[in-house]
Amino acid sequence: MSCLGLAYLIESETINDMDLFDLLVAKISSGYNKVMVTVEDGRNFVADAAIITVPIGVLKANLIEFEPRLPDWKVTAISDLGVGNENKIALRFDKVFWPDVELLGVVAPTSYACGYFLNLHKATGHPVLVYMAAGRFAYDLEKLSDESAANFVMLQLKKMFPDACEPVQYLVSHWGTDPNSLGCYSYDLVGKSMDVYDKLRAPLGNLFFGGEAVSLDNQGSVHGAYSAGVMAAENCQKYLWEQQGNLESFSRVSARHETLGTNFPLQISRI
Repeated sequence: MSCLGLAYLIESETINDMDLFDLLVAKISSGYNKVMVTVEDGRNFVADAAIITVPIGVLKANLIEFEPRLPDWKVTAISDLGVGNENKIALRFDKVFWPDVELLGVVAPTSYACGYFLNLHKATGHPVLVYMAAGRFAYDLEKLSDESAANFVMLQLKKMFPDACEPVQYLVSHWGTDPNSLGCYSYDLVGKSMDVYDKLRAPLGNLFFGGEAVSLDNQGSVHGAYSAGVMAAENCQKYLWEQQGNLESFSRVSARHETLGTNFPLQISRI
Protein backbone atom coordinates (compact mmCIF):
# COMPACT_ATOMS: atom_id res chain seq x y z
CA MET A 1 0.00 0.00 0.00
CA SER A 2 1.38 3.39 -0.95
CA CYS A 3 2.22 5.49 2.09
CA LEU A 4 1.47 8.63 0.09
CA GLY A 5 -1.75 8.01 -1.82
CA LEU A 6 -3.58 5.48 0.34
CA ALA A 7 -2.32 6.19 3.85
CA TYR A 8 -5.65 7.78 4.81
CA LEU A 9 -7.29 4.35 4.58
CA ILE A 10 -4.95 3.13 7.32
CA GLU A 11 -4.98 6.31 9.37
CA SER A 12 -8.77 6.26 9.48
CA GLU A 13 -8.67 3.03 11.47
CA THR A 14 -7.57 2.45 15.07
CA ILE A 15 -4.24 0.59 14.99
CA ASN A 16 -2.40 -0.22 18.21
CA ASP A 17 1.05 -1.03 16.81
CA MET A 18 2.10 0.48 13.48
CA ASP A 19 5.46 -1.33 13.79
CA LEU A 20 3.70 -4.54 12.80
CA PHE A 21 3.46 -3.19 9.25
CA ASP A 22 7.24 -3.52 8.88
CA LEU A 23 7.32 -7.29 9.46
CA LEU A 24 7.60 -9.94 6.75
CA VAL A 25 5.49 -13.06 7.28
CA ALA A 26 7.40 -16.31 6.84
CA LYS A 27 4.86 -18.91 7.98
CA ILE A 28 1.17 -19.25 8.82
CA SER A 29 0.13 -22.20 11.00
CA SER A 30 -3.51 -22.97 11.72
CA GLY A 31 -5.34 -25.51 13.86
CA TYR A 32 -7.28 -25.97 17.09
CA ASN A 33 -9.23 -22.75 16.38
CA LYS A 34 -6.03 -20.68 16.48
CA VAL A 35 -3.68 -19.15 13.93
CA MET A 36 0.02 -18.55 14.54
CA VAL A 37 1.85 -16.15 12.25
CA THR A 38 5.64 -16.43 12.27
CA VAL A 39 7.53 -13.39 11.00
CA GLU A 40 10.98 -13.20 9.48
CA ASP A 41 12.77 -12.44 12.76
CA GLY A 42 11.30 -15.56 14.37
CA ARG A 43 8.61 -13.92 16.50
CA ASN A 44 5.17 -15.53 16.65
CA PHE A 45 1.76 -13.86 16.83
CA VAL A 46 -1.27 -15.94 17.83
CA ALA A 47 -4.88 -15.06 17.00
CA ASP A 48 -8.29 -16.67 16.65
CA ALA A 49 -8.30 -16.07 12.89
CA ALA A 50 -6.29 -14.38 10.13
CA ILE A 51 -7.11 -12.48 6.95
CA ILE A 52 -4.54 -13.03 4.19
CA THR A 53 -4.32 -10.14 1.72
CA VAL A 54 -0.83 -10.59 0.28
CA PRO A 55 -0.59 -10.07 -3.51
CA ILE A 56 -1.28 -13.03 -5.76
CA GLY A 57 2.34 -12.82 -6.97
CA VAL A 58 3.59 -13.56 -3.44
CA LEU A 59 1.25 -16.54 -3.13
CA LYS A 60 2.34 -17.89 -6.52
CA ALA A 61 6.01 -17.62 -5.49
CA ASN A 62 5.36 -19.63 -2.28
CA LEU A 63 7.11 -17.02 -0.16
CA ILE A 64 4.86 -17.87 2.80
CA GLU A 65 4.84 -21.39 4.21
CA PHE A 66 1.43 -22.74 5.24
CA GLU A 67 1.08 -25.42 7.91
CA PRO A 68 -0.82 -27.53 7.11
CA ARG A 69 -0.11 -26.94 3.44
CA LEU A 70 -2.85 -25.42 1.34
CA PRO A 71 -5.23 -27.98 -0.21
CA ASP A 72 -4.69 -28.85 -3.86
CA TRP A 73 -7.79 -26.96 -5.03
CA LYS A 74 -6.51 -23.76 -3.41
CA VAL A 75 -3.01 -24.23 -4.87
CA THR A 76 -4.57 -24.80 -8.30
CA ALA A 77 -6.63 -21.61 -7.99
CA ILE A 78 -3.49 -19.63 -7.20
CA SER A 79 -1.68 -21.23 -10.14
CA ASP A 80 -4.56 -20.65 -12.57
CA LEU A 81 -4.50 -16.85 -12.19
CA GLY A 82 -2.10 -14.71 -14.17
CA VAL A 83 -0.12 -11.81 -12.74
CA GLY A 84 0.31 -8.63 -14.76
CA ASN A 85 2.93 -5.96 -14.35
CA GLU A 86 2.67 -2.21 -14.87
CA ASN A 87 5.26 0.27 -13.72
CA LYS A 88 5.08 4.00 -13.19
CA ILE A 89 7.81 6.57 -13.74
CA ALA A 90 6.70 9.80 -12.10
CA LEU A 91 8.37 13.02 -13.28
CA ARG A 92 8.04 16.30 -11.38
CA PHE A 93 8.86 19.49 -13.23
CA ASP A 94 9.25 23.10 -12.13
CA LYS A 95 6.56 24.20 -14.60
CA VAL A 96 3.78 22.83 -16.80
CA PHE A 97 4.55 22.74 -20.54
CA TRP A 98 1.89 20.25 -21.70
CA PRO A 99 -1.80 20.71 -22.56
CA ASP A 100 -4.58 20.45 -19.98
CA VAL A 101 -5.66 16.93 -20.89
CA GLU A 102 -5.95 13.79 -18.80
CA LEU A 103 -3.74 11.51 -20.92
CA LEU A 104 -0.84 11.97 -23.32
CA GLY A 105 -0.36 8.94 -25.56
CA VAL A 106 2.84 7.64 -27.11
CA VAL A 107 2.69 5.80 -30.45
CA ALA A 108 5.53 3.34 -31.08
CA PRO A 109 6.41 1.15 -34.10
CA THR A 110 5.24 -1.91 -32.14
CA SER A 111 2.88 -2.50 -29.22
CA TYR A 112 5.85 -3.51 -27.06
CA ALA A 113 7.01 0.02 -26.32
CA CYS A 114 3.66 1.79 -26.32
CA GLY A 115 2.95 3.79 -23.21
CA TYR A 116 1.15 6.88 -22.04
CA PHE A 117 1.49 9.72 -19.57
CA LEU A 118 -1.03 10.53 -16.86
CA ASN A 119 -1.33 14.25 -16.29
CA LEU A 120 -1.44 14.59 -12.51
CA HIS A 121 -1.45 18.38 -12.79
CA LYS A 122 -5.05 18.15 -13.96
CA ALA A 123 -6.04 16.20 -10.85
CA THR A 124 -3.70 17.60 -8.17
CA GLY A 125 -2.39 20.96 -9.39
CA HIS A 126 1.22 19.73 -9.16
CA PRO A 127 3.44 19.74 -12.29
CA VAL A 128 3.75 15.95 -12.49
CA LEU A 129 3.51 13.49 -15.37
CA VAL A 130 3.42 9.73 -14.75
CA TYR A 131 4.55 7.40 -17.51
CA MET A 132 2.78 4.01 -17.54
CA ALA A 133 4.52 0.93 -18.94
CA ALA A 134 2.92 -2.52 -18.95
CA GLY A 135 3.65 -6.16 -19.81
CA ARG A 136 7.12 -7.30 -20.89
CA PHE A 137 8.03 -3.66 -21.41
CA ALA A 138 7.44 -3.01 -17.68
CA TYR A 139 9.74 -5.89 -16.69
CA ASP A 140 12.48 -4.69 -19.07
CA LEU A 141 12.34 -1.18 -17.60
CA GLU A 142 13.01 -2.70 -14.17
CA LYS A 143 16.37 -3.95 -15.48
CA LEU A 144 17.49 -0.34 -15.90
CA SER A 145 18.69 1.97 -13.18
CA ASP A 146 16.12 4.53 -12.05
CA GLU A 147 18.10 7.25 -13.78
CA SER A 148 18.21 5.31 -17.06
CA ALA A 149 14.47 4.61 -16.86
CA ALA A 150 13.74 8.31 -16.30
CA ASN A 151 16.01 9.24 -19.21
CA PHE A 152 14.19 6.78 -21.47
CA VAL A 153 10.84 8.26 -20.52
CA MET A 154 12.13 11.77 -21.20
CA LEU A 155 13.08 10.65 -24.72
CA GLN A 156 9.46 9.60 -25.24
CA LEU A 157 8.18 12.87 -23.85
CA LYS A 158 10.47 14.95 -26.06
CA LYS A 159 9.06 13.23 -29.14
CA MET A 160 5.87 15.13 -28.31
CA PHE A 161 7.42 18.20 -26.71
CA PRO A 162 10.93 18.80 -28.11
CA ASP A 163 11.52 21.74 -25.77
CA ALA A 164 10.45 19.86 -22.62
CA CYS A 165 12.49 20.85 -19.59
CA GLU A 166 14.28 18.25 -17.49
CA PRO A 167 12.49 16.94 -14.39
CA VAL A 168 13.57 18.21 -10.99
CA GLN A 169 12.64 14.88 -9.40
CA TYR A 170 11.65 11.38 -10.53
CA LEU A 171 10.31 8.25 -8.89
CA VAL A 172 10.36 4.77 -10.46
CA SER A 173 8.32 1.74 -9.36
CA HIS A 174 9.54 -1.86 -9.58
CA TRP A 175 6.36 -3.85 -8.95
CA GLY A 176 7.47 -6.91 -10.90
CA THR A 177 10.61 -7.52 -8.86
CA ASP A 178 9.52 -6.05 -5.51
CA PRO A 179 9.49 -9.13 -3.21
CA ASN A 180 6.43 -7.75 -1.43
CA SER A 181 4.33 -7.64 -4.60
CA LEU A 182 5.90 -9.58 -7.54
CA GLY A 183 3.43 -8.02 -9.94
CA CYS A 184 0.57 -5.54 -9.99
CA TYR A 185 -2.73 -7.29 -10.61
CA SER A 186 -4.38 -10.61 -11.37
CA TYR A 187 -5.96 -11.53 -14.69
CA ASP A 188 -7.72 -14.48 -16.31
CA LEU A 189 -5.58 -17.05 -18.09
CA VAL A 190 -6.98 -18.52 -21.29
CA GLY A 191 -8.63 -21.90 -20.83
CA LYS A 192 -8.76 -21.86 -17.03
CA SER A 193 -11.79 -22.62 -14.88
CA MET A 194 -14.46 -19.94 -14.42
CA ASP A 195 -14.64 -20.60 -10.66
CA VAL A 196 -10.98 -19.83 -9.98
CA TYR A 197 -11.83 -16.58 -8.14
CA ASP A 198 -14.43 -18.35 -6.00
CA LYS A 199 -11.86 -20.97 -4.99
CA LEU A 200 -9.22 -18.39 -4.20
CA ARG A 201 -11.74 -16.40 -2.13
CA ALA A 202 -13.00 -19.44 -0.18
CA PRO A 203 -11.87 -19.50 3.47
CA LEU A 204 -9.99 -22.39 5.05
CA GLY A 205 -11.40 -22.73 8.54
CA ASN A 206 -10.14 -19.64 10.35
CA LEU A 207 -8.05 -18.38 7.39
CA PHE A 208 -9.75 -15.81 5.17
CA PHE A 209 -8.51 -14.41 1.87
CA GLY A 210 -8.76 -10.82 0.62
CA GLY A 211 -7.05 -8.61 -1.94
CA GLU A 212 -7.84 -7.54 -5.50
CA ALA A 213 -7.44 -11.10 -6.81
CA VAL A 214 -10.52 -12.26 -4.92
CA SER A 215 -12.73 -9.27 -5.69
CA LEU A 216 -16.14 -10.20 -7.03
CA ASP A 217 -16.30 -7.57 -9.76
CA ASN A 218 -13.21 -5.37 -9.69
CA GLN A 219 -10.06 -7.48 -9.93
CA GLY A 220 -6.88 -5.54 -10.56
CA SER A 221 -8.00 -2.33 -8.87
CA VAL A 222 -7.61 -0.50 -5.57
CA HIS A 223 -11.34 -0.39 -4.98
CA GLY A 224 -11.49 -4.14 -5.72
CA ALA A 225 -8.83 -4.78 -3.08
CA TYR A 226 -10.66 -2.56 -0.61
CA SER A 227 -14.07 -4.16 -1.12
CA ALA A 228 -12.58 -7.66 -0.99
CA GLY A 229 -10.85 -6.78 2.27
CA VAL A 230 -14.10 -5.53 3.76
CA MET A 231 -15.85 -8.72 2.66
CA ALA A 232 -13.12 -10.92 4.17
CA ALA A 233 -13.29 -8.95 7.44
CA GLU A 234 -17.06 -9.38 7.64
CA ASN A 235 -16.78 -13.12 6.94
CA CYS A 236 -14.07 -13.40 9.58
CA GLN A 237 -16.19 -11.53 12.10
CA LYS A 238 -19.17 -13.75 11.36
CA TYR A 239 -17.00 -16.86 11.84
CA LEU A 240 -15.69 -15.65 15.19
CA TRP A 241 -19.16 -14.78 16.46
CA GLU A 242 -20.44 -18.14 15.31
CA GLN A 243 -17.69 -19.72 17.41
CA GLN A 244 -18.92 -17.67 20.36
CA GLY A 245 -22.60 -18.34 19.65
CA ASN A 246 -23.28 -14.63 19.11
CA LEU A 247 -24.75 -14.42 15.59
CA GLU A 248 -27.54 -12.07 16.68
CA SER A 249 -24.99 -9.34 17.44
CA PHE A 250 -23.33 -9.92 14.06
CA SER A 251 -26.65 -9.36 12.27
CA ARG A 252 -27.17 -6.02 14.05
CA VAL A 253 -23.62 -4.82 13.26
CA SER A 254 -23.94 -5.92 9.60
CA ALA A 255 -27.15 -3.92 9.21
CA ARG A 256 -25.45 -0.84 10.70
CA HIS A 257 -22.48 -1.21 8.32
CA GLU A 258 -24.83 -1.45 5.33
CA THR A 259 -26.48 1.81 6.39
CA LEU A 260 -23.11 3.55 6.77
CA GLY A 261 -22.01 2.24 3.38
CA THR A 262 -25.11 3.74 1.79
CA ASN A 263 -24.62 7.12 3.42
CA PHE A 264 -20.85 7.35 2.88
CA PRO A 265 -19.86 5.59 -0.37
CA LEU A 266 -16.18 4.94 -1.00
CA GLN A 267 -14.80 7.28 -3.65
CA ILE A 268 -11.44 6.49 -5.24
CA SER A 269 -10.14 8.28 -8.31
CA ARG A 270 -9.00 6.04 -11.13
CA ILE A 271 -5.95 8.32 -11.46
